[in-house]
Amino acid sequence: MKVSLFITCLIDQFFPEVGLSTVSVLRRLGAQVDFPAAQTCCGQPAFNSGFKTEARDLAKRFIAIFENSEYVVTPSGSCASMVKVFYPELFRKDPEWRTRAEELASRTFEFTQFLVNVVGVEDVGAAYEGKVALHQSCHLLRELNVRTETQRLLNSVRGIELVELEGAEVCCGFGGLFSIKYPHISGAILQDKIESVEKSGADVVVASDVGCLMHIAGGLSRQGSATRTMHIAELLAKGRET
Repeated sequence: MKVSLFITCLIDQFFPEVGLSTVSVLRRLGAQVDFPAAQTCCGQPAFNSGFKTEARDLAKRFIAIFENSEYVVTPSGSCASMVKVFYPELFRKDPEWRTRAEELASRTFEFTQFLVNVVGVEDVGAAYEGKVALHQSCHLLRELNVRTETQRLLNSVRGIELVELEGAEVCCGFGGLFSIKYPHISGAILQDKIESVEKSGADVVVASDVGCLMHIAGGLSRQGSATRTMHIAELLAKGRET
């Protein structure tokens, strides 16, 4: 099994440990992992801002770099949905590029989606002692229809105590540009999430998108909370050296 790692801009710039953890888990499962060094942004910020010509240029570059990969895996529901859902839409009037986009989309997966639905594994040998709450990221739920995979992986972690997070499927208020364009609305949504986290009693909040985690971590920090955030790949990488 050969996997090409697709690393998002936020992970590349702010959370490289998430990329390393992703590689660690994939190699633990026997995957050969490569990292196409020419990769850049997938074009999601441009697409979400309405700059479809610029997004199309970045999508063409992305497709050319990854289209010979057996599988493309990214630890982000947001960027995975850009490739799987919105690339075909970007090229709906260009049959040649639409075909190339659809072929790549069929081989591109968010990390937990790949582990459970492609590799067929829920127990990756992870171990973690602590109270963990799961925040369900919007792109996984509403665009990739990934609903139970992250929970199933967490259920197999040795020593973990999963606690209920009220409103786990409710947005945290990040939404990329949304939090910049509408900071007051974003902040109000975040406050509800922070209150749910505090109520849960969790030591750690886990999610599959670093954008959500960065937003939640900022809110927790500003309120002096001891609760930390962690990407699912980091938690699954714990407990066994690879």
